[in-house]
Amino acid sequence: MSGSRETELFLEMLAAERAAAPNTLSAYAADLESCSAFLAAQGMSLIEADTSSLAAWMADLGAEGQARRTVARRLSCIRQFYLFLLREGMRADNPAAHLESPQPESTLPHFLSESEVVALIEACVAPAEASPAKQRRALVARAALELLYASGLRISELLTLPADALKNEKPMLVIRGKGGRERLVPISASAREAALALRAWDQALESPWLFPGRDTRRPLTRQAFDKILHEVGCQAGIDPARLSPHVLRHSFATHLLAHGADLRALQMLLGHADIATTQIYTHVQTERLKKVVETYHPLATQSEKTREKAG
Repeated sequence: MSGSRETELFLEMLAAERAAAPNTLSAYAADLESCSAFLAAQGMSLIEADTSSLAAWMADLGAEGQARRTVARRLSCIRQFYLFLLREGMRADNPAAHLESPQPESTLPHFLSESEVVALIEACVAPAEASPAKQRRALVARAALELLYASGLRISELLTLPADALKNEKPMLVIRGKGGRERLVPISASAREAALALRAWDQALESPWLFPGRDTRRPLTRQAFDKILHEVGCQAGIDPARLSPHVLRHSFATHLLAHGADLRALQMLLGHADIATTQIYTHVQTERLKKVVETYHPLATQSEKTREKAG
């Protein structure tokens, strides 16, 4: 890649100064590679790019059908890259500074109903005659789903929980989230019980992880967990296409708000740096309230009947 030395320095800075996670570094590297490849086709390198060439790259991303959220994220990476070059004296300006970020799609987070979450967790069982591998798989599923739903963890936070995460009797977990920020999150008694049951089963493995992978020196991969979630969804009668770790995180937040949780407290539990990120769940609540009024309010139902007669 042209400008590879500059990109290496930028990624090193992110890792050293901002404690960027490996997945974040990989995403940023891919964003820079995308921009570099486009510029190279125009006979230009990253270090030489100007505002118009970067705008053309963004337009090309849109023409490829990439989501506006993805384009916005890539632009954020490029802006940070050129700001880094500016600060380090490698450029005299930031050509991405005045590029307009595309407005993200106004989609609300998907979530499960409370009964669906219960069904999902209750599906995490294996018959007594099942093989040890299937019994352990059920324990992994139960512990993971209980913790995800009870605490609103990100999947990366869940899978990197150390084996001794539950070593004390306190109903709290110390979570290291994005940017290396730590927070305390409560866990339910049933989630603790499920996690300890898995830990007892895995005791002979001597793994440093609460959710070890095939190679017990490493944690379970996201892909392996997705397969487990798919299986449990099928057993619970829930379309696996509606399931993901983030859907469980959204369900955690939505259900807490529905039961009267404070938005600021929810921000702390989710580990959001900005409360504006948490406020999306208030929109979910607004949509639900509108549907309740439309369904049950006497004037709303009367208007609907009037429209039916008119039709």
